[in-house]
Amino acid sequence: MVDLPRCRRPSWDDIDRWAGTVAGKVARAGAEPETIVGLTRGGWVPARLVADRLGVRRLVSLRAQHWGVTATPDGAASLTEGLSGPVDGRSVLVVDDITDTGESLALAARHVLAARPSRVETATLLHIDHASFAPTYFAEAIPRAAWAWIVFPWNYWEDLATLAARAAAETPGVDAVRRTLRERCDLDVPRDDLVAVARRVPLDGKPVTPKT
Repeated sequence: MVDLPRCRRPSWDDIDRWAGTVAGKVARAGAEPETIVGLTRGGWVPARLVADRLGVRRLVSLRAQHWGVTATPDGAASLTEGLSGPVDGRSVLVVDDITDTGESLALAARHVLAARPSRVETATLLHIDHASFAPTYFAEAIPRAAWAWIVFPWNYWEDLATLAARAAAETPGVDAVRRTLRERCDLDVPRDDLVAVARRVPLDGKPVTPKT
């Protein structure tokens, strides 16, 4: 039996609410940053939303990577792209979408701290209790027993393609894959989305024939 994780798919309303909760906690702490560092790829949208809520205009990027393909850890966390701008002497808030293992955010925070800011704090929309690193601020904590792979809107198609390909290895065909994702992953997706995915990922057990 193929490995398929239980999934949770938040809506854009959920994302906006979580960003508002994080921004509210930062504001109540009197810790509005001068610069927000968004961890790409997953933290870029949350960072922009939190920056907008707090009125922070300076947003820079940093790429720390741990997960490889969907719900599959890719070894130790590593920095693949450095800070896109200086942070020395500035108060900084490092933002990601979720602390799952916590390794990426911890690595990013250490990297930012080495750039000599005046203060470094961290924030995520979601925090899994079993993570090795807890952010300064988060909107929602998820107990270890309730862990699920979070299919955020910004990685929906990537996750769907990966999960559908796994399901197709066991139950090929668009309708069978859709049923498997619903029953095994709690992920109910429109059939048309799987049809779109099937144009680039084989879901029928046969290789995709490139169009000429």
